[in-house]
Amino acid sequence: MSELHPIIGASISDHVDTLSATFEVMNVIEEMAARCKVALATGNKILFCGNGGSAADSQHIAAELIGRFQKERRSLAAIALTTDTSILTAVGNDYGFEDIFSRQVEGLGRSGDILIGISTSGNSKNVVKAVEAARNVGMHTFAFTGESGGKLAELCDLTFAVPSKVTARIQEMHILAGHILCELVEEEYA
Repeated sequence: MSELHPIIGASISDHVDTLSATFEVMNVIEEMAARCKVALATGNKILFCGNGGSAADSQHIAAELIGRFQKERRSLAAIALTTDTSILTAVGNDYGFEDIFSRQVEGLGRSGDILIGISTSGNSKNVVKAVEAARNVGMHTFAFTGESGGKLAELCDLTFAVPSKVTARIQEMHILAGHILCELVEEEYA
Protein backbone atom coordinates (compact mmCIF):
# COMPACT_ATOMS: atom_id res chain seq x y z
CA MET A 1 0.00 0.00 0.00
CA SER A 2 1.40 3.38 -0.96
CA GLU A 3 1.70 6.34 1.38
CA LEU A 4 -1.16 8.81 1.55
CA HIS A 5 -0.89 12.04 -0.33
CA PRO A 6 0.18 14.81 2.11
CA ILE A 7 -3.10 16.68 1.60
CA ILE A 8 -5.06 13.62 2.72
CA GLY A 9 -2.96 13.17 5.85
CA ALA A 10 -3.12 16.88 6.71
CA SER A 11 -6.89 17.01 6.19
CA ILE A 12 -7.51 13.98 8.37
CA SER A 13 -5.17 15.27 11.06
CA ASP A 14 -6.88 18.68 11.02
CA HIS A 15 -10.29 16.97 11.17
CA VAL A 16 -9.26 14.94 14.22
CA ASP A 17 -7.87 18.04 15.96
CA THR A 18 -11.07 19.99 15.23
CA LEU A 19 -13.21 17.10 16.42
CA SER A 20 -11.26 16.94 19.66
CA ALA A 21 -11.67 20.69 20.24
CA THR A 22 -15.38 20.46 19.37
CA PHE A 23 -16.01 18.15 22.34
CA GLU A 24 -15.57 21.23 24.54
CA VAL A 25 -18.55 23.04 22.96
CA MET A 26 -20.84 20.10 22.17
CA ASN A 27 -22.99 20.58 25.29
CA VAL A 28 -24.92 23.33 23.50
CA ILE A 29 -26.29 20.70 21.09
CA GLU A 30 -27.91 18.93 24.03
CA GLU A 31 -29.64 22.18 25.03
CA MET A 32 -30.73 22.81 21.44
CA ALA A 33 -32.19 19.30 21.24
CA ALA A 34 -34.07 19.75 24.52
CA ARG A 35 -35.64 22.96 23.22
CA CYS A 36 -36.46 21.31 19.87
CA LYS A 37 -38.26 18.51 21.73
CA VAL A 38 -40.39 21.04 23.60
CA ALA A 39 -41.19 22.97 20.43
CA LEU A 40 -42.18 19.84 18.52
CA ALA A 41 -44.24 18.49 21.44
CA THR A 42 -46.24 21.72 21.55
CA GLY A 43 -47.05 21.72 17.84
CA ASN A 44 -44.28 24.03 16.68
CA LYS A 45 -41.78 23.48 13.89
CA ILE A 46 -38.07 23.85 13.19
CA LEU A 47 -36.90 25.98 10.26
CA PHE A 48 -33.37 25.80 8.83
CA CYS A 49 -31.43 28.13 6.53
CA GLY A 50 -27.93 28.60 5.18
CA ASN A 51 -25.96 29.15 1.96
CA GLY A 52 -23.94 26.73 -0.15
CA GLY A 53 -22.77 23.80 1.97
CA SER A 54 -24.83 25.20 4.84
CA ALA A 55 -27.90 25.10 2.58
CA ALA A 56 -27.17 21.43 1.95
CA ASP A 57 -26.81 20.86 5.70
CA SER A 58 -30.16 22.64 6.26
CA GLN A 59 -31.84 20.30 3.81
CA HIS A 60 -30.07 17.24 5.19
CA ILE A 61 -31.05 17.87 8.81
CA ALA A 62 -34.65 18.81 7.95
CA ALA A 63 -34.93 15.61 5.90
CA GLU A 64 -33.71 13.50 8.85
CA LEU A 65 -36.49 14.99 11.01
CA ILE A 66 -39.27 14.75 8.40
CA GLY A 67 -38.28 11.21 7.38
CA ARG A 68 -36.38 9.44 10.09
CA PHE A 69 -32.88 9.45 11.40
CA GLN A 70 -32.42 6.05 13.04
CA LYS A 71 -35.83 5.13 14.49
CA GLU A 72 -39.26 4.56 13.06
CA ARG A 73 -41.43 7.36 14.41
CA ARG A 74 -43.89 9.98 13.30
CA SER A 75 -42.70 12.72 10.98
CA LEU A 76 -41.41 15.80 12.79
CA ALA A 77 -42.18 19.33 11.57
CA ALA A 78 -39.03 20.66 9.91
CA ILE A 79 -38.57 22.92 6.89
CA ALA A 80 -35.41 23.84 5.00
CA LEU A 81 -35.92 27.37 3.69
CA THR A 82 -33.29 26.65 1.04
CA THR A 83 -35.33 24.39 -1.22
CA ASP A 84 -38.10 26.34 -2.99
CA THR A 85 -36.46 27.77 -6.10
CA SER A 86 -39.52 29.81 -7.02
CA ILE A 87 -39.51 31.58 -3.65
CA LEU A 88 -35.73 32.00 -3.64
CA THR A 89 -35.61 33.47 -7.12
CA ALA A 90 -38.75 35.62 -6.81
CA VAL A 91 -37.72 37.13 -3.47
CA GLY A 92 -34.11 37.45 -4.64
CA ASN A 93 -35.27 39.29 -7.74
CA ASP A 94 -37.99 41.44 -6.17
CA TYR A 95 -36.37 42.24 -2.82
CA GLY A 96 -32.76 41.05 -2.88
CA PHE A 97 -30.73 37.99 -1.94
CA GLU A 98 -30.48 39.23 1.65
CA ASP A 99 -34.25 38.72 2.06
CA ILE A 100 -34.67 35.18 0.69
CA PHE A 101 -34.94 33.61 4.15
CA SER A 102 -36.43 36.47 6.19
CA ARG A 103 -39.48 36.67 3.90
CA GLN A 104 -40.07 32.95 4.42
CA VAL A 105 -39.68 33.32 8.17
CA GLU A 106 -42.24 36.15 8.13
CA GLY A 107 -44.72 33.96 6.25
CA LEU A 108 -44.09 30.57 7.89
CA GLY A 109 -42.66 31.30 11.34
CA ARG A 110 -44.77 31.51 14.47
CA SER A 111 -44.06 32.21 18.11
CA GLY A 112 -42.56 29.10 19.69
CA ASP A 113 -41.05 27.80 16.44
CA ILE A 114 -37.28 27.44 16.15
CA LEU A 115 -34.98 28.82 13.45
CA ILE A 116 -31.56 27.22 13.07
CA GLY A 117 -29.30 29.44 10.98
CA ILE A 118 -26.17 27.79 9.61
CA SER A 119 -23.23 29.97 8.57
CA THR A 120 -19.55 29.09 8.87
CA SER A 121 -18.67 32.77 9.30
CA GLY A 122 -21.73 33.61 11.38
CA ASN A 123 -22.14 36.72 9.24
CA SER A 124 -24.17 35.63 6.21
CA LYS A 125 -26.47 38.61 5.69
CA ASN A 126 -29.49 36.59 4.62
CA VAL A 127 -29.16 34.26 7.62
CA VAL A 128 -28.72 37.23 9.98
CA LYS A 129 -31.87 38.85 8.53
CA ALA A 130 -33.75 35.57 8.96
CA VAL A 131 -32.75 35.45 12.64
CA GLU A 132 -33.87 39.05 13.10
CA ALA A 133 -37.23 38.23 11.48
CA ALA A 134 -37.58 35.13 13.68
CA ARG A 135 -36.94 37.14 16.83
CA ASN A 136 -39.59 39.65 15.71
CA VAL A 137 -42.26 36.93 15.63
CA GLY A 138 -41.20 35.30 18.92
CA MET A 139 -39.26 32.34 17.54
CA HIS A 140 -36.34 30.73 19.32
CA THR A 141 -33.09 31.21 17.39
CA PHE A 142 -30.09 28.89 17.21
CA ALA A 143 -26.91 29.16 15.15
CA PHE A 144 -24.31 26.73 13.84
CA THR A 145 -21.18 28.79 13.11
CA GLY A 146 -17.40 28.76 13.07
CA GLU A 147 -15.01 29.87 15.76
CA SER A 148 -15.94 33.54 16.15
CA GLY A 149 -19.70 33.01 15.98
CA GLY A 150 -19.98 36.27 14.08
CA LYS A 151 -23.12 38.37 14.18
CA LEU A 152 -25.26 35.27 14.71
CA ALA A 153 -23.66 34.61 18.10
CA GLU A 154 -24.81 38.06 19.22
CA LEU A 155 -28.37 37.54 17.99
CA CYS A 156 -29.18 33.90 18.74
CA ASP A 157 -30.42 32.26 21.91
CA LEU A 158 -27.90 29.43 21.49
CA THR A 159 -24.81 29.14 19.29
CA PHE A 160 -22.81 26.06 18.38
CA ALA A 161 -19.49 27.65 17.37
CA VAL A 162 -17.00 25.14 15.98
CA PRO A 163 -13.51 26.06 17.21
CA SER A 164 -11.97 26.39 13.74
CA LYS A 165 -11.51 28.96 10.98
CA VAL A 166 -11.35 26.34 8.22
CA THR A 167 -14.65 26.14 6.33
CA ALA A 168 -14.35 22.43 5.53
CA ARG A 169 -13.65 21.48 9.16
CA ILE A 170 -16.53 23.69 10.38
CA GLN A 171 -18.93 22.05 7.92
CA GLU A 172 -17.78 18.59 8.97
CA MET A 173 -18.58 19.39 12.59
CA HIS A 174 -21.91 21.00 11.64
CA ILE A 175 -23.20 17.81 10.05
CA LEU A 176 -21.94 15.75 13.01
CA ALA A 177 -23.78 18.12 15.38
CA GLY A 178 -26.87 17.97 13.16
CA HIS A 179 -26.88 14.18 13.32
CA ILE A 180 -26.45 14.25 17.10
CA LEU A 181 -29.30 16.78 17.37
CA CYS A 182 -31.56 14.45 15.34
CA GLU A 183 -30.64 11.44 17.46
CA LEU A 184 -31.32 13.33 20.69
CA VAL A 185 -34.68 14.55 19.40
CA GLU A 186 -35.59 11.03 18.28
CA GLU A 187 -35.02 9.56 21.73
CA GLU A 188 -38.28 11.31 22.67
CA TYR A 189 -40.05 8.85 20.35
CA ALA A 190 -38.39 5.60 21.49
